[in-house]
Amino acid sequence: MSKTKLNLIAAACENLGIGINGDLPWRLKKEMAYFSSMTSKVRDPAKKNAVVMGRRTWDCIPSKFLPLPNRVNIVLTRHVDDVKSKVPEGVIVVSGLDEAISHIEGREDIESTWVIGGSSIYKAALEHKNCGKIYLTEIQKNFECDTFFPKFDKKQFVLVTEDGVPEEQQVEGDISYYFRIYKKL
Repeated sequence: MSKTKLNLIAAACENLGIGINGDLPWRLKKEMAYFSSMTSKVRDPAKKNAVVMGRRTWDCIPSKFLPLPNRVNIVLTRHVDDVKSKVPEGVIVVSGLDEAISHIEGREDIESTWVIGGSSIYKAALEHKNCGKIYLTEIQKNFECDTFFPKFDKKQFVLVTEDGVPEEQQVEGDISYYFRIYKKL
């Protein structure tokens, strides 16, 4: 039995849009700090978290932030050898989600696993037996997007709260949003 629970983390606007032209449609400093904190913080200081992303998501992160610091970066791609030759040392490149989970379970130093995009990786994680929670920042506005968070059956999840995750509405500029956590039943 696989012990790795997948935490999906994303910010999506009202139409579930998450990106446009390889970028975020919004600039939300507090939301970005939340993403960084959630995917980085560990209870055991001897461990790190893993962030699992598709190759296009990797390519969309500004190079000055790569690899994402204090996290084990895992990139999924069909072109493993090609991508392996282009990423910094220490970045794990695998062909799929099951291979990523196997890699994580073969290590003692990973505390939590975070799926950070894009659409097809989120979809695979949502459908995976190891899907645990969705940390979805729900932006109360519509933006033009070309990339979307997959629709999911909210009847298969329950809304939960967690220490350190504010429940009240957040506001940055003219954008308001909520940090929601959906736990798989």
